[in-house]
Formats: sequence, C-alpha cells, structure tokens
Amino acid sequence: MKEITVKAAIANMPLVIGLAEEVLEQAGCSMRVQMQIDVAIDELFGNVAHYAYPDGEGDAIIQCGVDPETRVFTFVLKDRGIPFNPLDRPEPDVTLPAKDRKIGGLGIFLAKKTMDELTYRWEDGFNILTAQKKI
Repeated sequence: MKEITVKAAIANMPLVIGLAEEVLEQAGCSMRVQMQIDVAIDELFGNVAHYAYPDGEGDAIIQCGVDPETRVFTFVLKDRGIPFNPLDRPEPDVTLPAKDRKIGGLGIFLAKKTMDELTYRWEDGFNILTAQKKI
C-alpha cells in the first residue's frame, strides 16, 4: 500500500487522485475502471475536505494498493474529524425530480454504486473509510 498524508482540503484533490492513478496504472487498470474509481475518490475525499473538520483544519491519510492475486484495488481514507459514518445515511430517492430531492447524499450514493464495497469504522480516534473495486 502506498500512503500519503495531506491537509483535508479540496486543493489537495489532485494529489489524492494522482496517488490512486499511479497505483492503478502500475497494475494495468483499464482507463474506464480508473475513471470510475477517480469519481468515487473525488466524492469521498471531497466529503472529508468539506465536512470532517468544522474548524477547517485537519489532515487526511490516504492509502492505496492493488492485491496482485485478486486484482482488487483498495482505497483507505482516514481522518481525525468528527465521527461520522456516511454509509448510514439513507440513499437519496433518485426517482424524484431534482427539485423535489433533499440536498446531499448523492456523492456517497455514487461511490456506493461505483465501487464494489465500501466500509466504515471508527477506530483509535479515526474515521476510516475503505473502498474496494476489482480492476
């Protein structure tokens, strides 16, 4: 697993996605799957950047890797922000017209649909969100 620590800020999105793309390219991932993963990471890291730290200051630890035997890409996002499990939110009703939907929740919904598995846990003062996808 490769790892970086960045400030949880939208300005660092290129570093986060860049790490994932480096890992995926080294593993020979198709561009189509890579783009799906990029979209999910954008949504997941964006949520941490916007909401994890109410005072606006905090770090995120990013870990990425591909298991060479199973060809499963794993993306781990850790932060010391307020404890929050985004997977507990009810899914938005996408059958409603946009004007009738509640704001929020589409990013996590999209990540759930894009990735094969999303899990969350609170451990040792960290929010830990793990996303996996077979490449």
